[in-house]
Amino acid sequence: MSVKNILVVDDSATERFFATDLLTKAGYQVITAENGEEGIAKAKANKPDLILMDVVMPGLNGFQATRTLTRDQETKNIPIIVCTSKGEETDKIWGLRQGAVDYMVKPLKPEELLKRIAALS
Repeated sequence: MSVKNILVVDDSATERFFATDLLTKAGYQVITAENGEEGIAKAKANKPDLILMDVVMPGLNGFQATRTLTRDQETKNIPIIVCTSKGEETDKIWGLRQGAVDYMVKPLKPEELLKRIAALS
């Protein structure tokens, strides 16, 4: 699988801008969503190659959205990298148990994020 289209789900406009700017400069197409519900809808509508999922968001949080996406026939094969400020080991374990393929703690290091995305291709 080659990663070309990435969905960024984050309630922070600053984080969405950072990710969009970094990823478009690296040659990726980027779609954004501001919360878990919108993220699920856009994942189903656009079938991105990868989802970067924040955790702490109003409404459906990132763990719930990840679990929903990885258990849905339409979206279960889309890899999800959780990108969050929640850095406890228990949070990481929980995120991976929801179906995420990777877990990164904010602030994200641009080179590290791009390296992990490249590893999925």
